[in-house]
Amino acid sequence: MTLDLRVFTEPQQGASYDTQLAVAKAAETLGFSAFFRSDHYLAMGGDGLPGPTDAWTTLAGLARDTSTIRLGTLVSSATFRHPGVLAIQVAQVDEMSGGRVELGLGTGWFAAEHAAYGIPFPDKRFGMLTEQLEILTGLWGTPVGETFDFAGEHYTLTDSPALPKPAQAQVPIIVGGGGPRRTPALAARFATEYNQAFPEVDAVGPRITVIEEALSDAGRTADSLTQSVALVLAVGADPAEFERRAAAIGREPAELREHGVAGTVAEAVDRLGALRDVGVQRVYLQVLDLQDLDHLDLVAREIAPQL
Repeated sequence: MTLDLRVFTEPQQGASYDTQLAVAKAAETLGFSAFFRSDHYLAMGGDGLPGPTDAWTTLAGLARDTSTIRLGTLVSSATFRHPGVLAIQVAQVDEMSGGRVELGLGTGWFAAEHAAYGIPFPDKRFGMLTEQLEILTGLWGTPVGETFDFAGEHYTLTDSPALPKPAQAQVPIIVGGGGPRRTPALAARFATEYNQAFPEVDAVGPRITVIEEALSDAGRTADSLTQSVALVLAVGADPAEFERRAAAIGREPAELREHGVAGTVAEAVDRLGALRDVGVQRVYLQVLDLQDLDHLDLVAREIAPQL
């Protein structure tokens, strides 16, 4: 099985649209299957200049400025957008891209960004996420000419025309999270992909087993859901180049080797191969230095062909 490699960025740390476009175009040219970005409004350390960019506004631009690469969020927060508005946004960007969009959706966790921009941040958000997934799939799945209604604890929709429709028959939905029961059940109910974000490597295989049990309980086969992980990327053609890249993102080499796809090319291939061996099918490589396009070139040239 060929391991699917994707580029995953954190633009809230400081990246203009043009910077993100340069990374997306490089990723497209180099053969990565997707360009994904976080959906955050506040930097997590540093000044974040020039300031945050909205994830779905950015993806709309990339939909027109790229041609083949898939585009998505890892992950949008259920607190940021009303599900009816999000359904319209995602469907429109999917149409703009010719059917290349994927939606990662989660509960949200970063309280400070909500406070900074006046976004409500309820203590309990899992019910919001569940209802949003019900609404999104319900709106997109309603036949043209029919209406959609929903009455939940958090949202009510009445006589919605359920338009526009995405270009894809089914927009891929990515669910993640570490809960023991509710999250696996939610993924089994709605998701086409389950993502483990920055997991301890030894925990990846056991978590896949938990998800596969939830799929079985829901009457789905294991191969109906893509298993993915997101891990930080820091690789060098030699140890000195790796250490320079580690320093550029303010991380210790030993810590990166333990928790990421990091080190020399051989070390990165070993890490990715081990993940594939326990059932991972897709890896989101978290690229933190968006100016270092040679980093992506090294992965595409030296690592991807070995996987």
